[in-house]
Amino acid sequence: MKTVVSAFAGLLAIALFSGSANAADLVLYTSQPNADAQATVDGFMAANPGIKVDWVRDGTPQIIAKLQAEMQAGAPVADVLLIADTVTLERLKEAGKLLAYKSPEAANYAASLYDANGYYYSTKLITTGIVYNTAASLKPASWQDLVKPEAKGLVAMPSPLASGAALIHAQTLAGVGSLGWDYYKNLAENGAIASGGNGAVLKSVASGEKAYGMIVDYMPIREKAKGAPLEFVFPKEGVSAVTEPVGILAGTQHAAAAKKFVDYVLSEKGQEGFLKLGYIPARNGTPLPEGFPARDSIKVLPLNAADALKNTDQDLKTFSTYFKSK
Repeated sequence: MKTVVSAFAGLLAIALFSGSANAADLVLYTSQPNADAQATVDGFMAANPGIKVDWVRDGTPQIIAKLQAEMQAGAPVADVLLIADTVTLERLKEAGKLLAYKSPEAANYAASLYDANGYYYSTKLITTGIVYNTAASLKPASWQDLVKPEAKGLVAMPSPLASGAALIHAQTLAGVGSLGWDYYKNLAENGAIASGGNGAVLKSVASGEKAYGMIVDYMPIREKAKGAPLEFVFPKEGVSAVTEPVGILAGTQHAAAAKKFVDYVLSEKGQEGFLKLGYIPARNGTPLPEGFPARDSIKVLPLNAADALKNTDQDLKTFSTYFKSK
């Protein structure tokens, strides 16, 4: 198999990639890490030996920019997307860029995890909770613990201005009646710092510079297993989740193969592949990776992708009024 690893830019990208794409039965654009993308494609081709897959990997914003350049040039390449969040897929859906497909595998998923008309389906749950340094005096169990006096000046979190997952997290908590945007106002008043992405939060808390942080689950869980002085908490109110949805491009010339890919990543076999990579599978009844608590102990808070998309600009402005340019 010929593997395409990095995304290209503009028309040059289209020209360079078109030769290999024509030889493939399916072209996947994904934001998964390279090793994860390769494992996903290998698993699919093992289950569907008659289908050859090429793939392009980059961050979600870069993938979307590439798609837009191709569409404007009238030369779309991708058949299927597997990228970070449902809000991005909702934007493509509303623009008429996705193909509706009602996968039979959807019966094994909570209705909140896929589009009712079949435009996209969540494949995993990457939740955001609380990380704390084991030397901290307060052992948080609730989001509200981060606004207590004991946590004053000791909280770090990724900024929604820099992280898509952080934006979805903020929008999710803002929709919880007991939290809302007042919660972020209280965090700011308690000296919380919002800057950069999840990696910076991990480094800050692991080093002891900060005692507490908001962060995606797998990072501190992996580091704890390596001996870092960290604990990760799924707060009692619930957690937000980025779900890495899969969707088919409306202009695909390989709809049959694309539908098989959707079915595969949602299938028990495909979900086992994500489990082996250390992620929480989205499919009902599947186990969790080592280091995670029981599935029924994790409360995933709802987020309406259409509403989140509509409110994004205002939500970023609201956040910025509390955290200024941090």
